[in-house]
Amino acid sequence: FSTAIAITEQPVSVSVPVGYSFTLRCRAQGRTSLQYQWFCQYQSDCRLIPGATNQDLPIIAEQTQLYTCRVNDLHRNAVFSDWVKVEVHQCVARGLPPQLWQGEPVIVLNPSEQRVEVGQPLQLQCAAMGVPAPSYQWYRNGNLLEQQKRKKLWISHTKVSDSGTYLCCASNTRGEYWTNAVDVHVGEQSQPTSLCCISPAVRCKIALLVGNNRYQHHPNLLAPVRDVFELSRLLKHLDFQVVSLLD
Repeated sequence: FSTAIAITEQPVSVSVPVGYSFTLRCRAQGRTSLQYQWFCQYQSDCRLIPGATNQDLPIIAEQTQLYTCRVNDLHRNAVFSDWVKVEVHQCVARGLPPQLWQGEPVIVLNPSEQRVEVGQPLQLQCAAMGVPAPSYQWYRNGNLLEQQKRKKLWISHTKVSDSGTYLCCASNTRGEYWTNAVDVHVGEQSQPTSLCCISPAVRCKIALLVGNNRYQHHPNLLAPVRDVFELSRLLKHLDFQVVSLLD
């Protein structure tokens, strides 16, 4: 017979400035007295936190890490809490006095305007602080993008219809805040310059030159090859795209 342990309050992820003080909480119920032990993971290194044997774990934010709490009873039954992320922003502490901040979302990274060709990837990025850590939702032209719910918006192969004005909403239980709106321009891939001008906004000037020296009912011309060459060079100086054919 095993004694069940039920976690009644999971710790929650946070996104905070460096030096910020806060507490991770874990609560559980069991049929005997319970013991708590906190663990942290940085990159691939997971380790026990010495002395962290209370329900509450006080933290002074120094670097981004993951945390979990193990709860065990007198019968050697044990359960682990959810892993939570403590995301630490190294560059914003001075601009955000912790004593004035109640944990509402604060945008610390806005997306930037992008210009991409059709078929190329698009990435927009934003970040916000918050306690608990904010969730994200991207919008294009005011319309919700159902699949874009992370800090990074990623479209692997863009279409012309992906053009528009993008912005992201960061929200938690204390409120919601919006990033700046940015324009994304998705254009057609450039065509070979021998047949089309580089920019579609510029009217193309195309010249087709044919030098023929093999007429069926006419004597051969004196110098069709030289004439085509000279005329081609002249037209190129006048910003024509020149296609030359002989015979």
